[in-house]
Amino acid sequence: MPAKKDPDASTSVPCFYGAELRWKREQAGLTLEQLVEGSFRGISFLSQIERGERGMPLDFARHADERLGTDGFFQRRCEDAAKARRAGHDWYSADIPDLEKQAQTLEEWAPVNVPGLLQTAAYFRGQIQYGDPETQQEEIEQRIRARLARAELWKREDRPTYWGILSESVIRRTPLPPAVLADQVEHILNVIRSTRSVLQIVPETTPWHTLRNGMAKIMTFADAPPLVYTEGDFTGQIVDYPARVQQYRRRYDLLRAVALSPEASLALMDELARTYRDEAQQGD
Repeated sequence: MPAKKDPDASTSVPCFYGAELRWKREQAGLTLEQLVEGSFRGISFLSQIERGERGMPLDFARHADERLGTDGFFQRRCEDAAKARRAGHDWYSADIPDLEKQAQTLEEWAPVNVPGLLQTAAYFRGQIQYGDPETQQEEIEQRIRARLARAELWKREDRPTYWGILSESVIRRTPLPPAVLADQVEHILNVIRSTRSVLQIVPETTPWHTLRNGMAKIMTFADAPPLVYTEGDFTGQIVDYPARVQQYRRRYDLLRAVALSPEASLALMDELARTYRDEAQQGD
């Protein structure tokens, strides 16, 4: 069970409702175990809600109101918290930040863009401006805040084990200034090394391989079956059909086999970081 942590109710709407739920529970003299009893939910599930790390589904809101005698408070407000959690995210990917936090392992393949969990604000801003140039500035900033909030996952002691595979072209064929790319590559290296995660690069000399037509994120959980998330322009899909998930699993493993080793991949990234930093300094 995660260590007890006092939620900061001022951080966000979900944190506010999580803090309120915990206060009501403690006022009622109930432990986590006692409150989840009869809800078909686990203790870790409730703990994450109280910390503002995941939304409160309607079935649990009903259960909490009944056990705590809160006269429908959590039922009426859980949708407000859900809307707040979706702010800054595309509708089709709104559930992914919560799933990332719940996952035991995260494995993702990025053939086009740096994975969201590894992006800097400047890189994501450039991605939006090139990919969706009609986006209003206020929306851009909201999306950047939401993207950076996802990356808070790296600071958690109970973060998932991470294994990322990137196409070399993601780093080499990006129309952003050298200074932005230097910061982005250095950021990836810092995250991977500081969290003891794994990163592999599929070299540009290997154009034909599995999963070459789209990104994939494979997530496994302690108390739920594995899922795969795939995404394209204006669409995203969570795959939970076991046979299809197993196909993604197999193809991801085959992709690992054609990628550079983790050591060689980090060496390549170090070289690219130096190159972009030199180019940025020469342009000053």
